Amino acid sequence: MKLSKAIGALACALYFLAAVGIRAQPAPANVSGDRLVHADDDKNNWLTHGRTYGEERFSPLDQINPASLDRLNLAWHADLETERGQEATPIVVDGVMYVSTAWSKVFALDAATGKQRWAYDPQVPGEWAVHACCDVVNRGVAVYDGKVFIGTLDGRLIALDSSTGTPVWETLTIDRSYPYTITGAPRVVKGKVLIGNGGAEMGVRGYITAYDAATGKQVWRFYTVPGDPSKPFENPIMEIAAKTWSGQWWKFGGGGTVWDSMAYDSELDLLYIGVGNGSPWNQKIRSDGKGDNLFLSSIVALRPDTGEYVWHYQTTPGESWDFTATQHMILADLQIDGQTRKVLMQAPKNGFFYVLDRKNGKLISAENYVPINWATGVDKQTGRPIEEPQARFANNPNGLFVSMPGPTGGHNWQPMSFSPRLGLVYIPVVVSGFPYAADASMTADRSQAFNAGVQFGAAVLPTDKKARDAVKSSSFGELLAWDPIRQKAAWSVRHPGIWNGGVLSTAGNLVFQGTQSGEIAAYDAAAGTKLWSRPTQSAVMAPPITYAIDGEQYIAVLVGFGGAIGLTAGEMSLGTFPKPNKPRLLAFKIGGNDKLSPDAVVMTAPSNSPPPKMGDEKMISMGNDAYHLYCGMCHGVGAVSGGVTPDLRHSKMIGDLDAFNAVVREGVLSSRGMAAFGTVLTDSQTEAIRAYIIDRAYHPIPEDEN
Repeated sequence: MKLSKAIGALACALYFLAAVGIRAQPAPANVSGDRLVHADDDKNNWLTHGRTYGEERFSPLDQINPASLDRLNLAWHADLETERGQEATPIVVDGVMYVSTAWSKVFALDAATGKQRWAYDPQVPGEWAVHACCDVVNRGVAVYDGKVFIGTLDGRLIALDSSTGTPVWETLTIDRSYPYTITGAPRVVKGKVLIGNGGAEMGVRGYITAYDAATGKQVWRFYTVPGDPSKPFENPIMEIAAKTWSGQWWKFGGGGTVWDSMAYDSELDLLYIGVGNGSPWNQKIRSDGKGDNLFLSSIVALRPDTGEYVWHYQTTPGESWDFTATQHMILADLQIDGQTRKVLMQAPKNGFFYVLDRKNGKLISAENYVPINWATGVDKQTGRPIEEPQARFANNPNGLFVSMPGPTGGHNWQPMSFSPRLGLVYIPVVVSGFPYAADASMTADRSQAFNAGVQFGAAVLPTDKKARDAVKSSSFGELLAWDPIRQKAAWSVRHPGIWNGGVLSTAGNLVFQGTQSGEIAAYDAAAGTKLWSRPTQSAVMAPPITYAIDGEQYIAVLVGFGGAIGLTAGEMSLGTFPKPNKPRLLAFKIGGNDKLSPDAVVMTAPSNSPPPKMGDEKMISMGNDAYHLYCGMCHGVGAVSGGVTPDLRHSKMIGDLDAFNAVVREGVLSSRGMAAFGTVLTDSQTEAIRAYIIDRAYHPIPEDEN
């Protein structure tokens, strides 16, 4: 009797609260496995990295549409205390936004106002940045069962309490005697947190691992390339893969890191992972120039419960150009030749758009979506690219091949989007070439070095202005609408910079993308007409998302330049993005009335004169080699900063031997990401690097001259 009275009283109380408009708040990050499987039905939230397990990045929300765009304005913004790149996809669950930023930091915000609920800093050691080929970025978190999961740059997987940001458990996912990093977003499938890693350019062996979401205990691990054959193979498939390798590949690591994309089909119960490039890139060094080198540059299907191999498709056998297959994968059902086909779609770096049968990995179609010259097509019977012989640059008599695309690919990590209503895939395209020249001096011992086996000094632009401008004008970005059934472009929009943001499409017949030039824009999804834009004051690399709270639809995006182009591209990235870099999180809605501070004043290079030249041509040449091996991945090709890290040509330090050694050899700035190189650089190499930087300071480029 007492229990029934208590239940009755509770029912009355709940009725009263509802009547006066007070709603019971759901538990934070109340995300179950069933909710993730049916994420497409939950249109108000963005529950997982690609919104759904199929990674379509399409939202059924349509309040923001061509008719309402003129009233779409900034609703709120949150400034970030960093000047580094921002690549994350925010997650929104029941009014709360969870987002990661540079240095693997995590924030929980009120998704309607931007007010911070909590913040978490994993305290990544600054010196670990030397292992990150492409900036100290992070692409996002995962949420599940009241927890927020983050992979940190220094290799940890951490579960946070979604209410407070307090760590629940922490697991080290790497062997720290090797230069692994984590920049990718975890996924949660069937109660397991899945995470890969990066570091192929530094000489590591790739893998993906599943951890129990409740405890952080390892459940399984799948290696993507075979290890030392003198030791037992982890499973039979590694023994098979080893037969596609030659030489002593394991001494170089092999590569094949799973640093970004994944997708999951709950009906087929298949997890799809994208596998990266070889370590080093140059196959002649890595594998004596022989073999397919499985599972480099492959899409691999696994069983999520056990990590058991099911099938693979290799996009670039014998990979030698950094042509990863880690790019965004999308699962969809397409009508092809009168049949409904369950397909997996990918536009990897090599320039071909692939449509695969996701049940068995068989090729359905493949056509190039950007200009290419390393291959003439894909053989429909074998699924292999038809290579141009000269593309194997290590075999060329002159040791050089200018490839389209280059290591940035025709499409990089920035996510694409698929509209099931229009049947179009929207791709953030890169059109840019690269001169591949073999580095014959490559050895297996390259600690703290960019382990590529190619001469990055060859990528320095010519000093002749007309020639330099001709090269730069042939490189650009595009937003490309691609018909995956006809394998043809529907429309495209050209951008001046190559490093633009990921893509979102919506039922409002809109496509949203941010740009390197500093704006976010909306385009007609069917025709590509630009309908709306707003300045962002900094370049945008990250993909937008959309969600709804109390009947209001929001568009949110992280802003901030960096990544591979912001660090390494040097002159190619200059003049195409606003400075200084001002990372922020922006959210727009109909009727928003927030404002950013006035546009930042463009910063110019310091005017101090360079110190007197030092060394002869031989010394400067040695410095060129050493610089691009140890320094170029952070300070830019040709010693020209891409605008994120300091431009060493303008540093007073290069004229002061003691100051130069204190930073470069002793690591006095290690807490800011500049590790000590005293154990890997000789005195003569250090002096040669200084001579090379000083020499480059006497070769001004247009941005300096202005």
